[in-house]
Amino acid sequence: MTLLAFLLLLAVVPAESARGRHLPKAAISSPVFGPRQVYGVLGGSVTVKCFYPPTPVNRHDRKYWCRQAGSSCPTVVSTQYVAPGYQGRIALTDHPEAEHFQINISALELGDAGTFQCGVGVNGRGLSYTVTLSVAEAPPVPETPELFYVKLRSTWTVICGFGEDTAEMKKYLCKKEKEGCRNIINSYQELGRILLTFEDPPGSFRVTMTQMDWEDAGVYYCGAGEYGKDKTSKELDVFIYEDKNFPHLKTNITAKTGSSATFECPYEPLINSATRFWCKRDGRKCTRIIDNTGFVDEPYKGRVAMFENPENKTVTVILNQLQYKDEGVYWCMSNELREQQSSAELRVVAGEPALTGKKKVEAQVGSRVNLTCCYPCTYTSYQKYWCKWNDTGCAMLPAQQQGLPEPGDTCDPSTRTVVLSLGPLTEEDEGWYWCGLKRNGVFGESMAVELRVSAGTDAKLSPEFLDVDSRRDPGAVPPGGAHSDAEVRKGAAPESTDESRGSNTLALVLGPLAGLILVVVTAFAIVKYRQLKRSDLVSVGSYRTNISMSDFESVRDFSASNSVKESQETPMGGDEFITTTDTPERAANTTKAKRSSKEDAELAYSSFLDTSSSIAQGSSGGDSAVLDLSPPQDRD
Repeated sequence: MTLLAFLLLLAVVPAESARGRHLPKAAISSPVFGPRQVYGVLGGSVTVKCFYPPTPVNRHDRKYWCRQAGSSCPTVVSTQYVAPGYQGRIALTDHPEAEHFQINISALELGDAGTFQCGVGVNGRGLSYTVTLSVAEAPPVPETPELFYVKLRSTWTVICGFGEDTAEMKKYLCKKEKEGCRNIINSYQELGRILLTFEDPPGSFRVTMTQMDWEDAGVYYCGAGEYGKDKTSKELDVFIYEDKNFPHLKTNITAKTGSSATFECPYEPLINSATRFWCKRDGRKCTRIIDNTGFVDEPYKGRVAMFENPENKTVTVILNQLQYKDEGVYWCMSNELREQQSSAELRVVAGEPALTGKKKVEAQVGSRVNLTCCYPCTYTSYQKYWCKWNDTGCAMLPAQQQGLPEPGDTCDPSTRTVVLSLGPLTEEDEGWYWCGLKRNGVFGESMAVELRVSAGTDAKLSPEFLDVDSRRDPGAVPPGGAHSDAEVRKGAAPESTDESRGSNTLALVLGPLAGLILVVVTAFAIVKYRQLKRSDLVSVGSYRTNISMSDFESVRDFSASNSVKESQETPMGGDEFITTTDTPERAANTTKAKRSSKEDAELAYSSFLDTSSSIAQGSSGGDSAVLDLSPPQDRD
């Protein structure tokens, strides 16, 4: 009963699921691949092509062709040997650059028919493939299938042609199975990873299939018309093998709205006349978005960039500012090296991007500006970069480190920031700037910021770049002329009139007030100067990167540094700008030990009031220390 239930369970397992879990027998048995059946004519010749993995050992190892005889396989021909009876009519030629070797047999005899093995090495050891040779006394003989040796996850491309008479007929590709030939694609269909295009001369077409997997191995037929009815078809034998050095490319990508998606394409050095481009599939057409010659489609300006990575054999394409309409299938293509083409499907879902910041920044010529990029603390170990976008890529800026966020930025305490400081700005600085993440040389999410620079001479500087003139003479005339009014009357004989007394009183009040304002402004300037001193500016041209220690502090320290209320300036003994999150008891002790600049100002003001009171009493003989600011006509 248990056995019956187990067999029933196996029967309901989907065939596709089982096929996806298990490799085809041909892929498991041997990485060497050749034709299953070869046909020749008596007195004629035949060529057998055998493929092998292009490893350094296989390239230099012995290649052989042997004839099976029971449990043994005597060598007929090898790289350095030819068996008696075959002298002068058999040859083995190795083509390591093409990953195969050929056996050519001429003057065929009926006795040459049999079962053979083509292989690599000194013995079978699994690197061999069984081939059956048939010799007919007279033509015709069946056509030998065309062989394809395809890397796992790579692209297979084939051209089929049947003459101009078939130009108007339906073109198709099907895969042979027990129940017939299953349709893969035809000229009336559109599929994501499979592309059928018409070629010259008329009647010819090309089929390109990306993301080749184990289950794609097998026998195919390409043809015109209907399979089995029209005698216009060609047999194709496809073998899949794994190359450990071939990059594992993503075939399905999911990204959030407003974020970015990273696509990887196979890299192969191109000849001078070749072009590599990236396009979006639209029916039978593939709309070009970007290529390696500097072309970028207008709607994608600032959104897309291409990076070549020869060391890991990939070309990375990054698409920024994702929208729902960006969903679809994208292809990496070239007018050369068709087998290097690839495709990936993009799906855009709702969500918040990992990188945040101001996406549009406006500034004037001569000013300075900070571009801020906030990232989650989970990406602290990742490499961060800023680059300036252009039609041929995104040029990395010479310095990229951590910095303090700009006032008004939306970074919360659980994030870190990468700040790019630019200035003084010129019109050439206008454009797109990208902030992104990298890990082990692989590009991750990125964010695009558009900087607009307008012409003008009245550009405003950011607060942290304001230059406070500390050399001002304490006796200089302050704004408003209150102190100058007192200076005009300085040295004149004191007058006992109400008008004179009112002017003196007004001067005594406004003078300390102006001094207090000056103290506050100076204290603020010192605070900002010391804060700025904590960062180093690495500058190349007009690009400056603010390097701050905030990225190496804890989340608690980072949040504290954004709070003005919790900041204290050391009044003496150092240049540090200390940020604390003290407890009430510790804050009380600190207040007792060190007076703040505000307390110093209040004490100075109190002393000034006492002095002013004494002067007022001495000059007018008054009996009150209270300053009377009411108009003279209202007094008694």
